[in-house]
Amino acid sequence: MSEENQDCFDAFFARDASLVAPDLLGWQLFINGIGGTIVETEAYNRFDPASHSFRGPTPRNRAMFGPPACAYVYRIYGLHWCLNFVCLDGSAVLLRALAPLRGIEAMQHRRQRSNPKDLCSGPAKLAQALAVTDQLDGASLSQPPFDLVPSQGDDTINAGPRIGISRAQDVAWRFWLAGNPYVSRPAAGSSDQSKPG
Repeated sequence: MSEENQDCFDAFFARDASLVAPDLLGWQLFINGIGGTIVETEAYNRFDPASHSFRGPTPRNRAMFGPPACAYVYRIYGLHWCLNFVCLDGSAVLLRALAPLRGIEAMQHRRQRSNPKDLCSGPAKLAQALAVTDQLDGASLSQPPFDLVPSQGDDTINAGPRIGISRAQDVAWRFWLAGNPYVSRPAAGSSDQSKPG
């Protein structure tokens, strides 16, 4: 990546997660050549009581307070990894769903599922399909094994409440591509909006 492109890449992520999350929709993410199009995200920042960063830095959330454009990987329920992209200090975007494009057979093997719609339709599924572990925590998104390709489209997105949280449940910081069959689940009361350019 050229120095100019690196600066643009870093500047894209050096914003609050609530701004980055909708802008990431339509980007392509590959890890070791396997991945697809980002179709669903959620935003969290340090002033958000639902965020891991709300109470300040800890060994677990250290990456959230590191430089933007890095990965934050954590485990939920003691079982599943989740992949986040670090944004401005203490904020991150949770990747909730991908539309698979490359390495589908590898994803099927990792997930022990054959239906492409069930490979990356949820944050834990996505991480398993892409072989994400804590080894990637803090890793730069601009370096291998990551390969991120910006969106070339001007898609319509939906926004609605986030999923599986007990605090700040009314905050509409879940974003997904309207009508996309690979999102984790539909939501009632969502709003359509044009994707920021």
